[in-house]
Amino acid sequence: MTDLVIRALDEREAPLFDALPDPLGARESHRLTRHRPDWKRVALRDGKVVARGAWWGGPDDTAPVNVNWFDVAEGEEEAGAELLRTAPWQVELEMNLPAGWREDPELRAAAKARFTAVQKAGYELLVERFLYRWTPEHGLPERPGRLEFRPEPDDAVFFDLLRRIHSATLDAHALKAIDEDGLDRAAQEELDFFHWCPSPREWWQIAHTPQGDVAGMHIPAHNPSGPCIGFIGVVPEQRGQGYAYDLLAECTHYLVERGAEFVSAATDRGNFPMAANFAKAGYPVVRERLNYRPVHAG
Repeated sequence: MTDLVIRALDEREAPLFDALPDPLGARESHRLTRHRPDWKRVALRDGKVVARGAWWGGPDDTAPVNVNWFDVAEGEEEAGAELLRTAPWQVELEMNLPAGWREDPELRAAAKARFTAVQKAGYELLVERFLYRWTPEHGLPERPGRLEFRPEPDDAVFFDLLRRIHSATLDAHALKAIDEDGLDRAAQEELDFFHWCPSPREWWQIAHTPQGDVAGMHIPAHNPSGPCIGFIGVVPEQRGQGYAYDLLAECTHYLVERGAEFVSAATDRGNFPMAANFAKAGYPVVRERLNYRPVHAG
């Protein structure tokens, strides 16, 4: 087997990135994603692309947030691993797969080759997630009308609520942050993400019961690809009453009232209560995501 050549691309070489087959439909799933040419890398053997990776970040980020497009040719798992190992950025990797990929032998085989390459590169699976996309034909979820929603200008109030919400959470990323640095870290990571989103700070809302008690919070947001459910959280003492659905319905209406023609969302595959709320609210699963983290990065 001839030697492998790994290199970054520039704008003139952008078509080279598209030379590899796309059995998992990554191109369609990233049609709204803007990748910087110099954050794309390819592995070539005899001048032919055998692995590719696209690192991604927001328009103002100076370094990538994650790898969100990674492919390897059949039998080139080691090339894919080398592509990741030698990258200047060791960040989380997202692998987006078609919904129901496990039931299709060809999709399952393509996914397995990529899993193997990622694991060879020193990444471990953190969590599997469902990706949702609401569109108007699914109908707006009915607002139950049980909660009152108000904006709150003080970040400290949201920080306190996030600490309370994450004190009993099923979210794998929050649990990772708590395990590494405690509840403050988990709450701050969420706040940093909300501020990173290009949507207005004034959109953040706290939900109250008719008695005036705090029930939870929701963050309608826009990420660089469009409108999304930024966060849904119910405080521990108010759980068991179905309020997460109320928050999701309100968040959806809020975005649509501000012009959203679709709303993206995600939840961990193991978060069965939230997955049920998305189904009830008319959010179909459109993709599945596996989040990997580089082991040495903690």
